[in-house]
Amino acid sequence: MATVSTIRYQRGRGSELVLLGLAAFIAVWARGLVDYHADVLVIGDMLRFTAVVVGVVLALHFALRRWARDADPVIVPVAVTLTGLGLAMIRRIDFAYAVRGRDTSFGEVQSLWALVGVAACIAVVLALRDYRWLRRFTYTAGVLGLVGLLLPLVPGLGREVNGAQIWVGIFGRSLQPGEFAKILLVIFFAGYLQTNRDALAVAGPKIAGIRFPRARDMGPLLVVWAAAIAVMVLERDLGASLLLFGIFVGMLYVATRRTSWVVLGVGLFLLGAVFAGSVFGHVRVRYTAWLHALDPQVYYSGQSEQLVRGLFGMASGGLFGTGLGEGRPDLVPYAESDFIIASLGEELGLTGLLAIITLYVILVQRAMRTAIGVRDGFGKLLAAGLGFTIALQAFIVIGGVMRVIPLTGLATPLLAYGGSSMIANWVIVGLLLRISDQARRPTEGVPA
Repeated sequence: MATVSTIRYQRGRGSELVLLGLAAFIAVWARGLVDYHADVLVIGDMLRFTAVVVGVVLALHFALRRWARDADPVIVPVAVTLTGLGLAMIRRIDFAYAVRGRDTSFGEVQSLWALVGVAACIAVVLALRDYRWLRRFTYTAGVLGLVGLLLPLVPGLGREVNGAQIWVGIFGRSLQPGEFAKILLVIFFAGYLQTNRDALAVAGPKIAGIRFPRARDMGPLLVVWAAAIAVMVLERDLGASLLLFGIFVGMLYVATRRTSWVVLGVGLFLLGAVFAGSVFGHVRVRYTAWLHALDPQVYYSGQSEQLVRGLFGMASGGLFGTGLGEGRPDLVPYAESDFIIASLGEELGLTGLLAIITLYVILVQRAMRTAIGVRDGFGKLLAAGLGFTIALQAFIVIGGVMRVIPLTGLATPLLAYGGSSMIANWVIVGLLLRISDQARRPTEGVPA
């Protein structure tokens, strides 16, 4: 007679608590260094800040213990570490601005947005008991996502910041709807590709050893490509355009496992980018600043000044950095938002910057591991799409600051100043936790 032995597995909540303790220590330590070097270190304030950080960490931990016991134990500690480092650096930049006579409160505002983001993450875990429920709203999410992308173009509502038309003004506050639109579009792509992946993966002509899709199956790719180029041209936002198209092509590859889709996607985007750079002046300016950043004429015209200052700031940081609170991040325009990576690179050095990039790699790896472990196609595509979102956005921002690709206006996930980005990325964390909870949950009722 067959005997079924009990399989023991580790949920990882204890390991998560240990990692969260380390993440909280890093956040408090970074804040303490910033305050110490700014000569504003007060023990009472540090104790209150420590209590808030510990309270937030425990709230996240016990929420997962209660409503997502099998969720991945690494995702939240990584997100808390990135958020804590970002808050400390933004506070540091406030002090640097104050020395120059500019009073800002970016650090306090971002702390409030971080609390809202964590609350949104817990709300997602609590309210969304089964992520497959989202598939019912595939086309609704697609429509809302496109509306979110187009909102900044509405007269009287849209606002232009740093040359990009990606903001809207609501009740005296600025909102970046594209940050939430990317989540809705990932849900739409996951539902659409799950339904139609068989048609997209059928045989087609074989060219140079690669089997390409049939012409009639390329409709979705062309539609998203046209939308991406429209965002680049009309909203003057190369970053959002690249992010949108990159997410779709990545998810398309996951759904069909055909390299030809990637080849076609990259080719189409490069073709559109070259055309836009040749025809539209604002796109050409971005390319000029990227390719000729150190040209004196380009620099003194203001086209590459921000980029070059960021590069010199990171270079001055060297291998180990000047130390938190010991650099000059205020010399780089928008150091708290677009160029927070340059600020961190200056004060933490190459070593600290590589550690931050490693945290992003871990976060994306856990998303992809979740995609592998989940048992249904929609969940695989959704987790992979969210992972692509974090990976591409981090690459686009860091690559732009380091002059690997043209500079864009996206926010570094969980690090940079911006309420829309902070809340949207914590929502992504909540979605990954919910998917990983069901992916890691043991299958019950297995026959002998």
